[in-house]
Amino acid sequence: MVFLLFGFGTKRQHLGPGQTRTCPRCHNTTQWARMRDFKQFTLFFVPIARWNRRQLEECGICGTAVEV
Repeated sequence: MVFLLFGFGTKRQHLGPGQTRTCPRCHNTTQWARMRDFKQFTLFFVPIARWNRRQLEECGICGTAVEV
C-alpha cells in the first residue's frame, strides 16, 4: 500500500509594512501591508514547487490588494 500526501494552493506571506495609501474601495488612508502571493505544490507538507509569484500591498481595513 502506498500512502501519498500532497497539497496545492495559494499562499500569502507577510513581508512587512507598505506605503501609506488611500484605498480605492473603502476610501480610507492607512498604512498598507506588503505581501507576497504565490501558488505552491507540497508533498508531505514540504514545498516542492512555487510559481506565479507577485508582490502586493493590502489595505488593513477592507483587505483590498493591489500589485506593486
